[in-house]
Amino acid sequence: MGDLLLVRHGETEWSRSGRHTSWTDLPLTPRGEEQAKSLLPLFAGRNFALVLTSPLGRAIRTAELAGLTGAVSDADMHEWDYGAYEGIATVDIHRTRPDWYLWNDGVPAGPDGHPGESPAEVGERADRVLARAEKALGDGDVVLVAHAHFLRVLTARRLGLSAADGRLFQLGTGTLSRLSTEHDRPVISEWNTLPPG
Repeated sequence: MGDLLLVRHGETEWSRSGRHTSWTDLPLTPRGEEQAKSLLPLFAGRNFALVLTSPLGRAIRTAELAGLTGAVSDADMHEWDYGAYEGIATVDIHRTRPDWYLWNDGVPAGPDGHPGESPAEVGERADRVLARAEKALGDGDVVLVAHAHFLRVLTARRLGLSAADGRLFQLGTGTLSRLSTEHDRPVISEWNTLPPG
């Protein structure tokens, strides 16, 4: 059985400044492009059973620069819909809601089409992605290129935890993580790996 390889997209202006970024499709910064390119040696010459990306450009571009070919965009891998908190940093939210915590409180509704999501709603999307990946894992490794909060929720769900337990897994930009199995049980075998150099 294959492993799930999780790739968080490279740095954007908002990820660098800590602003919540879901539907705003910012490009990678020059550093973000370099982060994505640095993943190339980890994937070079390898075949994967399946490569899925978020539909957002920053994830698609990361996959391209990392040399991941044949990627399929999956709408369920979109980042957490931050609703009214799109583009706002946690430190700024805390000025009016000092006890706010994304993993417990979710977000207020934003503009039309962006109602915001609770951890459980993101977990439902992650469960659908995991079901798709599971079908391919018998043929080898599956690569998922997406966003920090989404991949953290997906990790929690893969490990049999609640979606809100994604809070336990910090994930840096341009990193590779691996979810494997031990005695037929899901485990984290690698987390936040940066390529050498």
